[in-house]
Order: sequence, then structure tokens, then C-alpha cells
Amino acid sequence: MKELTVRPEIQSFDTFADFAKEFALGKEDLILTNEYIYRPIMEKANLECGCIFQEKYGTGEPTDVMIDQILEEMGKANYKRVIAVGGGTIIDIAKVMVLEGAVSVDALFDKKELQKERELIIIPTTCGTGSEVTNLSIINRTRKGTKMGLGSPSMYANYAVLIPEFMNSLPYYVFATSSIDALIHSVESYLSPDCTPYTEIFSIAAIRMILTGYCHIADKGQDARFEESRNYLIASDFGGIAFGNAGCAAVHALSYALGAKYHVPHGESNYEFFTDVLYKYVEMKPDGKIVELDKLLKNVMTEAGFAGGKEGLTGIMLLERLLAVILKKKTMSSFGATQDDVEDFAKSAVENQQRLLKRNYVPFGYEEIREIYQKRLNG
Repeated sequence: MKELTVRPEIQSFDTFADFAKEFALGKEDLILTNEYIYRPIMEKANLECGCIFQEKYGTGEPTDVMIDQILEEMGKANYKRVIAVGGGTIIDIAKVMVLEGAVSVDALFDKKELQKERELIIIPTTCGTGSEVTNLSIINRTRKGTKMGLGSPSMYANYAVLIPEFMNSLPYYVFATSSIDALIHSVESYLSPDCTPYTEIFSIAAIRMILTGYCHIADKGQDARFEESRNYLIASDFGGIAFGNAGCAAVHALSYALGAKYHVPHGESNYEFFTDVLYKYVEMKPDGKIVELDKLLKNVMTEAGFAGGKEGLTGIMLLERLLAVILKKKTMSSFGATQDDVEDFAKSAVENQQRLLKRNYVPFGYEEIREIYQKRLNG
């Protein structure tokens, strides 16, 4: 069986200017980013590259409509490289932009085989997606009413580049939701039936780095995150390698319907269901690998000095308390969800997210999924 694939080549630079010089960016390159990222850091490099600001074509996470418009704009020139500088939305769109015959999202989903037409360089500016090292793009297919994944070996970047400079201006909320997403990637890949001894190394390392950093924030305050910007980027990368091989599961499967309908940011949508899924795992199979995870969580937080718990709490309980310090969890109804959504979301998860559900620690059917949605509706 396949144990581990690590792609693309990973490089790091202290600043964007260092990267731009090393990679000799020029007229045949197209940068996809956000204006608020470009202006303070990238503009001063005076590059001759083409540039597309994603927000001019829509806000929030990537939709088929947004991507189709960006593909049309890109088609007006002949670029050899696409440089994605941003969070998950930017990265997911860029993976589509480099594909041969990329004229629309629907056309690409209908293709039997996807081929790469342009070189892709990804620079993540958040510490959560891990998407710079995966070959998957998550798109809100508005005509289908849910998020779906498009994946192919052709969608791997040629280079993933880590630049801590971009973390300096990252708002706390974005930091919190993105890093929680990275933690979930790491936990779900750790529990996945496709986990191998190799992927487990990356999962455990990411869990340790993120939770240790969270404990420092709980002790010193939100600005403590800046002391460990590089660590968070590396942890996110590790989580991406882990779930890129072993996969994610029910947490992501449940999050997509909520995120798609009510435009909840991906990390926060995942956070909504994270510990509830873990508690359900414990209920259904308390004597499996979930025991090892619980011990790992508790040991890491205890070693890092988190004082949020009392003796007798499990690792998952302690995790829930620590996460509440990092970001307060909302209810589904606070995002606008209603009782009718409980049934609709459960059906959508079962019908559209088997790619994820097949990697659950234990199998979830309609009833288990519906129960979690019902619990999270009002908290």
C-alpha cells in the first residue's frame, strides 16, 4: 500500500522580496491574491507580473461563478506561471487556473482526466489550509447547493513557499479559524483508516505545535501568536501533508453544507462540529485509536501548562476548554440555520460527502449525522 506522498517542493523565505528575486518574477507570471495582501507587502517590489485581485469577482470562499469570471479574465493573456498568494480561497482558485481547458468549473468537473497547463507556485498567508501541499480544490457549486472537491495529481503546486512575513498582519479571527482548521486536518488524518506510520508523524507533529502555541496564547494573550508565526505555518504544512495522504472525515463532511448555505468561513464551520464528532466517536467506539488521541491531547496541553481543566477531564474535554479560549464557538442558529436545515444538511452530507465519510474513525449514517446537526443547532 502507498505509505506517503510529499509534493510539491517546499521552500521558505523571510520576505516576499527575497522570494520574488529568487524566482525571477516577471511579465509571464500572474499573481492571484487579495488587494489587502498585495498593497502593504507585494506592491513595493514593483513587479511586472499580471495581477488579479480575487475580491473583485466575489467575496467569501470560492464559488463556481467567481472562478468562471476569473478564468475569463486570465484568458485575456498568455501566462506561464500562476503565483497564488493568500488563504484557502486564493489557493483553491489557483489550482483550477493552471489546468488545461479551464474555461469553467462545470467543464472541469465533467472531465475524466485533468492536465496541467501552467506552473503553479503557492504562498499561504494563513496558517490553516495546508492546501499548498495538496491536490484538492474545494468549490461551492452554487447550482448544486453544496461544496464539492475537485482533485487531480495535476493540481499539485510545483512549489509551496512559506513566508512568515505575511503572518504579521493576519487578523486574530483569521488566525484562529485557520489554525483550528489545521488542527482538525491533523486530528482527522490521525484517526483516518488510511493513516500510515508516515502520515501519523506529520499529524502528531502538527497537533503538538498548534496546541502548544494555543497554550501560550491562553497564558500570554493573543499577541503571543506572533512569536511563533513560522511554527504555525510549518504546522499547517504538516497537517496538509497528513490529510493530503490520509484524508479528512466527518468534521469536514458536516461543515460543507453549513458553510455553503450561510457563508460561514471554512475553519469556523469545521470548528462548529469538531469536538461533537470526537465525542460521537468515543460513544460509538471507545476502545480504539480515539484512546491514543485523547492521551496525546491531554499530554500536550498538560506539558504546555494549560490550566483550563481540572483533574478527571479527558483530553477531548480539555481540548474543548482550550479552543473556547482561542475562539468562542457559536451555534448553528446564530449563523442563520433553522430546524429545516437539520434534515436538509444531513441528507446533503450523506449524498454528497462520501469521499470524506469513508475515512471516518467509525461509520456515520444519516441518523448519527442528523443527531450532531440537531445538537449544534442551538448548542
